[in-house]
Amino acid sequence: MKIALLGYGKMGKVIERIALERGHEIVLRKDHGDTYDGLENADVAIDFSVPTAAVSNISTCFATNVPIVSGTTGWLEQYDEMVALCNEKNGAFIYGSNFSLGVNIFFELNNYLAKMMANLEEYKVSMEEIHHTQKLDAPSGTAITLAEGIIENSDYANWTLEVPKANEIHIEAKRIENIPGTHSIFYDSAVDQIEIKHTAHSREGFALGAVVAAEWINGKKGVFTMKDVLNLK
Repeated sequence: MKIALLGYGKMGKVIERIALERGHEIVLRKDHGDTYDGLENADVAIDFSVPTAAVSNISTCFATNVPIVSGTTGWLEQYDEMVALCNEKNGAFIYGSNFSLGVNIFFELNNYLAKMMANLEEYKVSMEEIHHTQKLDAPSGTAITLAEGIIENSDYANWTLEVPKANEIHIEAKRIENIPGTHSIFYDSAVDQIEIKHTAHSREGFALGAVVAAEWINGKKGVFTMKDVLNLK
């Protein structure tokens, strides 16, 4: 399979290594300011760029009829627009706030726990996410996905980085050197605390999941998620 890398930072380089190990060919390594020359030769594109480049990368792939897997976060106010464009162009698109297999299982665990806790008013939920200092967006896309899972399965209405109102989930976002990603969900009452936590040890899990998603979407049409790739539905 021929892969275009849109974004060639630390994640892009790990994805490249794993893709090559799995027998794929890299036909484009696009960094900031580079052109899209070579994209037309790709079977699939993988986007791990920056928030300001994501929409351009995704829409260019649709225009070029190249399926795209995007793990860039911080641009989701235009997600619905990209979904509509994908359908209009009969393209193929997977967005994931996190491509790690473990995190996607953690998403399902989070949803299930939120359902169990929904009627226990004595517990107040909060979240913490920790990432490396190079991460541009806060909270992380993974934290937002986790918060949205709680909101969908409870009476909470929103999340906030500030002091929360009664129906808001407080997210504490920390940036510490050399932390690939740690996400914790806390349910606190006067007498105890329930905590679930996912800790990434390296970027390897994110990169492998992105390559697996690229292998899965090759030849397909439509808008998908990692739940489709991993058959978690």
